[in-house]
Amino acid sequence: MEEVQNWRDILRKIVEDSKEKQRLIQALSISNITMSRWINGESTPRPPKLRSLVGLLSQDYREMMIAALREEKGLGEFVNPLDDETPQDIPPEFYAQVLLTRATTPRPLRYWSTCDLILRQALSQLDPHRQGLALWLIRCMPPSGPHKKVRSLRECLGMGTHPWKENLEPDGMFLGAESLAGHVVTMFHPQIVADLQEENTITPQVVTENERSCAIYPILYAGKIAGVLSALSQQVDYFSAYNRSSLLQKYADLMALALEPSDFYSDEEIMLHTMPPQEKQKKSFSRFSQIFRDVQQTVHDNVQSDLFVWQHLEEELLTPKQDAPEAH
Repeated sequence: MEEVQNWRDILRKIVEDSKEKQRLIQALSISNITMSRWINGESTPRPPKLRSLVGLLSQDYREMMIAALREEKGLGEFVNPLDDETPQDIPPEFYAQVLLTRATTPRPLRYWSTCDLILRQALSQLDPHRQGLALWLIRCMPPSGPHKKVRSLRECLGMGTHPWKENLEPDGMFLGAESLAGHVVTMFHPQIVADLQEENTITPQVVTENERSCAIYPILYAGKIAGVLSALSQQVDYFSAYNRSSLLQKYADLMALALEPSDFYSDEEIMLHTMPPQEKQKKSFSRFSQIFRDVQQTVHDNVQSDLFVWQHLEEELLTPKQDAPEAH
């Protein structure tokens, strides 16, 4: 790779690949015109956008970009990784622990046990001082509907440190095309947002006061996707530091071991819909226990019963209700 000193020249070289250019434009929620202005020196991205741009680049280009930005007066401070103790790698012994858990845990418990193990370790490394972080495993729902496509995602397992609850699973929602997770699943590429409350970008359905920055990485296997590993921080720009984004990506890759090959879908199998607001979803979820009991009268496997109920609720939320005819 030839050496390029100016960060705008590096960006110009990167976007010579039309697919990469389109990926960056979509991930950053900017226009072609804005990208051209950055490259031509007509404008400079605001610090949050600049950090997000750096975080989206491959490792080689990221290192070149950081070096160039540090040389440019007034920009170096925006890309220096935050001083912390976050490592860049997962401990080798933890890989062995995951493989052992996967090999020795009975099949009905293997998915939950492996995911729980990975989420706890990831949380301890990404937020060692418990400053406020939430992690979600968000999975594709099985294909359904007339076209047999993946129509939504579901927040399956979640853990957090204060101000989030330790166990986030009871708060899990369906997500769709309207969400950042949905965007990542559709594009098969990660997304980092430096400031959720300031950046003009695709946003989740609800951004609470605790959610200031996020990073979402796809869970991939054999060119297919099962969902994403999503991280939320109450600190602005938490994931622009290379050590954190790199570590999160490695945990997303590791999470693939907790899933079955049949849990992964090709891009042709995905057609995400827009899911209803959380309040409407919560009303449907209030009937979960009753539906589960009804299902267990004919389906005695708890895992299958649980999946059947979620599929029932997904269908209910995606099916528009017809207004009752007026009486004459």
